[in-house]
Amino acid sequence: MEEVKKMSCMKKAMPFILVVLLQVGLAGMDILTKAVLNEGMSNYVLVVYRHGVAAIVMAPFAFYFDKMARPKMTRMIFFKITLLGLFEPVIDQNLFCLGMKYTTATFATALYNTLPAVTFILALIVRLEKVKLRSIRSASKVLGTMVSVGGTMIMTLVKGPALDLFWTKGPSKQNTIGTDIHSSIKGAVLVTIGCFSYACFFILYAITLKTYPTELSLTAWICLMGTIEGAAVALVMERGNPGAWAIGWDNKLLTVTYSGIVCSALGYYIGGLVMKTRGPVFVTAFSPLCMIVVAFMSSIIFAEQMYLGRTVPCDMG
Repeated sequence: MEEVKKMSCMKKAMPFILVVLLQVGLAGMDILTKAVLNEGMSNYVLVVYRHGVAAIVMAPFAFYFDKMARPKMTRMIFFKITLLGLFEPVIDQNLFCLGMKYTTATFATALYNTLPAVTFILALIVRLEKVKLRSIRSASKVLGTMVSVGGTMIMTLVKGPALDLFWTKGPSKQNTIGTDIHSSIKGAVLVTIGCFSYACFFILYAITLKTYPTELSLTAWICLMGTIEGAAVALVMERGNPGAWAIGWDNKLLTVTYSGIVCSALGYYIGGLVMKTRGPVFVTAFSPLCMIVVAFMSSIIFAEQMYLGRTVPCDMG
């Protein structure tokens, strides 16, 4: 009886454990990505290599474990997968990286506190979520949506006094295009558009799982389409610059490998597993945790100066 209770508790806790680990993994990717962007790596090329690695890693598992359960590929399913490969791997990740160039790793990641709110609103529109005004759960989701959006607006427009942390005394290693309010707003707009695309990805992912419920195969397909579509974009954006595709045994290779395996391959797969039982809003609800980890790591690794106006609203989110 005791063993049954333990198994039941573990089963209930597993979605929470998985999404927390996922956010920690994403935080590591944000730091590594900022580092290689500082070194001059093209974000377009990074997206291609990242999902190429993810597709190669996931394909054998999908082929073996899903061969008996994989549904027949239809035109509509393939169309949805094509959109999934566009929404997150191409649009979201490229805009996130571009936005990070105008701001900082912490600021760009903090803007993703709006992700649960945007996902919740989209889920309401497509009826993946329902709001019952007398339900505490529904009321908390609505309140959380308002707080996260309000906190993000404050964070974007209000800098506030600098936080005097002893490990940020050295010169900043951030390499941003600008540090004024105009650069912050420009970066915020890019990241926000990317965030909206990311929310669309989660909604469409949840819908696609209903007709193609094999997470391994779906993840492999998304990564493959992200590689192909990302390559098309990269070839256009980096035309005449073949050196942008060069990669060696350095931080670029580490970032590509880590982000491909942890954040794309495992990230999409874990997201699909949790989404089946808890829905897309639950998967995105832990995004603020990623920001906290990134803020702490950025202040140490990049000597990034932290400001009160850009940390308190994040805690609100």
